[in-house]
Amino acid sequence: MLTFPDISYWVHVTVLHSCFLALFYVCGLFVQKYSVRVNYTRKIMHFSLFFLPQFLLRFFPYQASVITGLVNAILTMAVLGLFILPLRRRFSLLGTMFKSIDRPEDRPYTLLWLSTQFLASYLVLIPLIFYLDQHQLRELLYIPILIIGLGDGLAEPVGVRFGRHQYTTRAIFSSRSYTRSIEGSLCVFVVSLATILNYHELFTPPQFVAALLLIPVLMTLTEAKSPHTWDSPFLYFVGGVSLILILQL
Repeated sequence: MLTFPDISYWVHVTVLHSCFLALFYVCGLFVQKYSVRVNYTRKIMHFSLFFLPQFLLRFFPYQASVITGLVNAILTMAVLGLFILPLRRRFSLLGTMFKSIDRPEDRPYTLLWLSTQFLASYLVLIPLIFYLDQHQLRELLYIPILIIGLGDGLAEPVGVRFGRHQYTTRAIFSSRSYTRSIEGSLCVFVVSLATILNYHELFTPPQFVAALLLIPVLMTLTEAKSPHTWDSPFLYFVGGVSLILILQL
């Protein structure tokens, strides 16, 4: 049965989004005043998006559900809506905050790609949460979350710093080509292996072997082939569906 979130959830999201807005501003100042590369500040925001909610759950716990997933999606889109061009031009504070995620190579599509990626991710996540809840498999959700949060999060800064073997990918709504690196993609592979090993108790021995052999390869290939800035929904879909199929073994 779907229930409306209680007060603990609203306290959680209030604190969470206040922290997000503060991080947007601090990271934007790093870019604006100290010429820090947006590739790095953007990944700070990426890591905070995945791991700050888990940290805050220790202090402001709530029961996650399909309804909280829907509200999270609405709030995320509302925050991104603050960065539309008319508001950024009118309020310098918002302009500074936007600099934390506005890679020069993504312009003028930065906000379009981010907002559509988040929307697509939630369209995959919400039915996945519903399915896992119905089958008492909620813990499985942490596997793709960790792979995307840590593996995909490390892929870009590692690629920028150490990437020597590059390949190209496309972006949605654009004919531009963008480069990724094998070194960056290997982060997804290594984190996938480590995550499956960490959650081995969720699997029977045959399921564990199947997950160990398939998930790292599938997630790495998915990240490599996904459109520029649009890997999260594909990674959630491939990770979630492949885990569900493996659990049917």
